[in-house]
Amino acid sequence: MFHVKQNTLKALYTKELRKMNKEENLNRITYLKNIVLNMPEKPGTYQFYDNEKTIIYVGKAKNLKKRVSSYFHKEVDRFKTKVLVSKIYDISYSVVNTEEDALLIENQLIKQYKPKYNVLLKDGKTYPSICVTNEYFPRIFKTRTINKRYGTFYGPYSHIGSMYAILDIIKKVYKPRTCRFPITKVGIEQGKYKPCLEYHLHNCGAPCIGKQSYEDYQESIKQAREVLKGNTREVQKILRKEMEKYAEELRFEEAEICKQRYLALDNFAAKSEIVSHTITDVDVFTIVSDDTRKNAFINYIHVTNGAINQSFTYEYKRKLDESDEELLNEAIPEIRERFNSTAKEIIVPFELDFKVKGAVFFIPQRGDKHHLLELSEMNAKQYKFDRLKQTEKLNPEQKQTRLMRELQEKLKLSKLPYHIECFDNSNISGTDAVAGCVVYKGMKPSKKDYRKYNIKTVVGPDDYASMQEVVRRRYSRIQEEGTPLPDLIITDGGKGQMEVVREVVEDELHLSIPIAGLAKDDRHRTNELLFGFPQQTIALDIKGELFKVLTQIQDEVHRYAISFHRDKRSKTQLHSELDDIKGIGPKTKDALLKKLKTVKNIKEADLQQLTEVIGASKATIVYNYFHANQ
Repeated sequence: MFHVKQNTLKALYTKELRKMNKEENLNRITYLKNIVLNMPEKPGTYQFYDNEKTIIYVGKAKNLKKRVSSYFHKEVDRFKTKVLVSKIYDISYSVVNTEEDALLIENQLIKQYKPKYNVLLKDGKTYPSICVTNEYFPRIFKTRTINKRYGTFYGPYSHIGSMYAILDIIKKVYKPRTCRFPITKVGIEQGKYKPCLEYHLHNCGAPCIGKQSYEDYQESIKQAREVLKGNTREVQKILRKEMEKYAEELRFEEAEICKQRYLALDNFAAKSEIVSHTITDVDVFTIVSDDTRKNAFINYIHVTNGAINQSFTYEYKRKLDESDEELLNEAIPEIRERFNSTAKEIIVPFELDFKVKGAVFFIPQRGDKHHLLELSEMNAKQYKFDRLKQTEKLNPEQKQTRLMRELQEKLKLSKLPYHIECFDNSNISGTDAVAGCVVYKGMKPSKKDYRKYNIKTVVGPDDYASMQEVVRRRYSRIQEEGTPLPDLIITDGGKGQMEVVREVVEDELHLSIPIAGLAKDDRHRTNELLFGFPQQTIALDIKGELFKVLTQIQDEVHRYAISFHRDKRSKTQLHSELDDIKGIGPKTKDALLKKLKTVKNIKEADLQQLTEVIGASKATIVYNYFHANQ
């Protein structure tokens, strides 16, 4: 039976491949691999589409790029996987903050789309829910049986871990009773009940014997309900006010209890970014633009029963330089119609000048809805980044132009900084002082244009004077030769280095070349870009590509100057007194050192000993050099 199944799969796989032209298949695989190549190494969900744009598979991953790329490895030998890959014509994905979030979204997508190649999950009714009973002292517990006569139900929870996390925080903060006694007010007054072990373990306030008042217990259950609804931050506000009130009244024990509850909920809220049971049937839209503002990326998220079940990003091309507001005006109705959304609330990042029938716009400033807005924006930015990487991989010059344009905008330069030169000095206590100049063209090193300089006019360790000498020699020569001047000079240093370079370039040579400085902090890490006179600090994203290129230039000139200095010092250290004797070359020097070992021995040798090593003529030269004053 196993062999028959394997043969059937092989035949199916062969049949699928024969359906398409080899060239078409190669183009398809190249297109898919290019998408995978630019996927982020973050948790999320991914969807595979067939040639009719139908979702045929939904998956989750701790690392999207690593997981999806595994489908396209040559060593994949599972026939089912090969059949699946042969059906894929497009890939989309959604980035989330945690692996748990990825699982939740995957569950929702599989239930909604029932993809052909997924093992379909069980019906949602079989998932557990959390019940808060209608009793005099309500209980809170998980159940798979829904009977609304017994209480209020929250869920169902497709991810069991999320449900237990909520139950744990409620138990820790509010300590609802776990016993099944039908506790009544009359029974308490008559003393029918005794405290159980949970009371002695401090897991229950023992309302059954009046240790915890009815009002206090009900307030705890009220707050627990809000946590179940997802209003954790609203509960935190209440607790903070109570804590401050108790502190003012010098009721420090009650204040400490509120503080501990507040901190526990704060820790819980930080770990639960997606599930919020008050958010039901909500649309979320955000928009980001590329650097040229020619294209916009609009992300759409739909939330049902506290979980994201749709997340897609669409690319819109600006035809008439439309604003973000104008694009969202057009996109929201179109996307809602595409997904048949009837959500009555639409979360957006800014005010819009039109209304949607049957729905209202909402701009959240804080809370769970604001976190959803941030998540939507993160997905739009990731999609934009991926598209940019795809384009730049096909056309590397586009990336270089983008970085040059970004630098031009930050420094407000009159033209694109294609030709950049950077200087650095190197010396030890002023000895063997040298400097280096590296040249970058189109944001790439142009090593044939690098230059080394021996410091000639400066005595002692004076970096400013050395820098001025090198800059003066560099640009005086360029003026004489009539070769192109750089579009930007970068100094490896702060305000001082920039000023001494400016004095030479502008005041002495009367040249107009923009000058910037890369300054380092106390830990010798580059932390700011300086420009202009007086110098202004230009903000740089330390994770951005422009920052990486600028620090690469800085590291390169430092490396270049140090390596030149090291070479010069090595030659100096190898210099001996024999090098100063006219008429004695390297071969004679080597012969003497090989035989007599040291310069001291050569000095003490008589004429006969020297003659035996290098001959009478050269022996006389060496002997007379060392004994001229005798």
